[in-house]
Amino acid sequence: MSSSSSTPILLLLIFSSFIINFSSSSANHPDHYFKSLKKFQSSNTNATEYIEITKPPPPNPINPNCTLLVLQNDFNNTYGSPPASAIYSPPANCTGPWNQIFLDYSVSVDGEQYDRISGVWLDGVEILRTSTAEPNPSGIYWKVRKDVTRYSSLFNQSNLTLSVILENLVNDEFTGIYHVNVSLLYYQDQDLNPVDPIEVEPLKLNRKLGGSSETSVKGMYNVGAFTNETSADLIIPVSDNGGEGFWFRVQNESDVHSKTIQIPQNTRKAVLEVYVSFHGNDEFWYSNPPNEYILSNNLTTQRGNGAFRQVFAAVDGVTVGSVTPFPVIFTGVINPLFWEPVVAIGAFNLPTYDIDLTPFLGFLLDGKNHSFGLGVTDSISFWLVDANLHLWLDHGSDVVQAKSVLSLTPPIQFKIKSKSKGLNGKFSIKGEREFEYSGWVNSSAGNFTTTIQEKFKFKNKIKLDNYGQEKEVEQKIKVKTKITTVNEIGQEISKSSISRNYPLEMKISTLPGAEKDTFLSITNVTHSLEETYTRSLSSNEEVEISVQNSQDSGGWMLIKDHAVLSGTGTTTQVLSYQDQNGCYIRNVTAANGKILQDNTTLTCVLSSVSV
Repeated sequence: MSSSSSTPILLLLIFSSFIINFSSSSANHPDHYFKSLKKFQSSNTNATEYIEITKPPPPNPINPNCTLLVLQNDFNNTYGSPPASAIYSPPANCTGPWNQIFLDYSVSVDGEQYDRISGVWLDGVEILRTSTAEPNPSGIYWKVRKDVTRYSSLFNQSNLTLSVILENLVNDEFTGIYHVNVSLLYYQDQDLNPVDPIEVEPLKLNRKLGGSSETSVKGMYNVGAFTNETSADLIIPVSDNGGEGFWFRVQNESDVHSKTIQIPQNTRKAVLEVYVSFHGNDEFWYSNPPNEYILSNNLTTQRGNGAFRQVFAAVDGVTVGSVTPFPVIFTGVINPLFWEPVVAIGAFNLPTYDIDLTPFLGFLLDGKNHSFGLGVTDSISFWLVDANLHLWLDHGSDVVQAKSVLSLTPPIQFKIKSKSKGLNGKFSIKGEREFEYSGWVNSSAGNFTTTIQEKFKFKNKIKLDNYGQEKEVEQKIKVKTKITTVNEIGQEISKSSISRNYPLEMKISTLPGAEKDTFLSITNVTHSLEETYTRSLSSNEEVEISVQNSQDSGGWMLIKDHAVLSGTGTTTQVLSYQDQNGCYIRNVTAANGKILQDNTTLTCVLSSVSV
């Protein structure tokens, strides 16, 4: 049946199915896609390795001083169950201090299964948010290796509980069981700079940045890792009780979760690290239409509330920061054939976001309990959110004096346009905001004032044509944050800036399939993660790091009952990284489950992210 011969009623049914197909990530994943094993039979009997293209950590040729296997577990019917857990203590034969610590999260699976979300916590502190790839009959495997040095104060402790959640369901049809190993790799007094830039970590900056503080700049998808001076003395989780994982499940915009914390009175610096992922009716929040459009067309989807979301943090009910997350795409959505064996940006190691709370120490250092809350603006069910409060202590004093001197947080200025006729429509949102926080802290090191300035811009456009069978989404998120520290006479001690740019474009055409109860989806997706970090000190020493990571995917699939019967998918990815030591670029093309090219060089040109 061709689209030209379809009646408007039939098109309405197709579109209703189409919009719901992008709406949910529940336990059964009814609106994600999976490859039908009956249709996708492969002659390859060997397991396939899946990868996320990222700046590689120290590889196998550089041997760690010691490796500790902390947990092994098979995740089958685990949805709604308590986490798998094990007791952690530092390896007895490998005591610190360590230069770096890496978490190694290894997975293997075969059979048929949807993609799943997973998290790893140590004593309630989240140290990894990840998701799974979808398997095939011959099996797949992958490894996530994340730099977790910023949690060193935890890894120095003994008898802590390491917890892992991987929400999975197994039945007669979906047979995939995820076999997971979690290990830690410890490095001491090793130069982890490259000896072969193609095979080992190409670039790493580890420099003295004034005084006795050593700054290790690493972890390109963790903005906080850019700004981390040394690992915090104390890390306190802002999270749930762990019964079904330590993440909070945010169901709507008024569902704010909080934890009461009393911080030490000798805290000289505080940073809140936020973990976030989006699911259910908000998994594709960036493509959600306004509620009026859904109501006027009598659509059954609950996927609405428009296309703007922002995670906010509050202390005692007062907002102290917010982040608009990078739109991570999981492996079972849009077109699963795009994400094999190269997964989408951030799918194996979701980004985290840092909110510097140092200017607010003036009212946090009163020796009283304070409520740290997390919520999501305009959200619908559901988001998984928690945070880690990193605290640096003054070891030369029991009490630190502090005062908040400026807090300018105007509301976001929005321009919203909405126009629709039947299933066709155009919707746009533009938002801007600039805020500034400032406060001084008087510790044994001196009296320093920290000022944080941020400029935020958000643009989203959604266009629906041809009775809603054609959909276009274009979104741009731009954020520039400046952090300045001056001493008591106004002399600038340090200045840093972080610029982030997250562009996304998506085009989807949906048509009736030639077979009964099938439909054809033709999709193109382009998205990028671009970040630039700079820091200058009074000693005239400067650091500049830039990263650009972009994917361009295109293909089609024939779908019946959420199973992909046939189709194609091609993804081209370019990752560029640059710092004072040089430049690294990796160019990868994958199509129909195979890598066609994978080239690495040390010459590239990067442009700075601007806001």
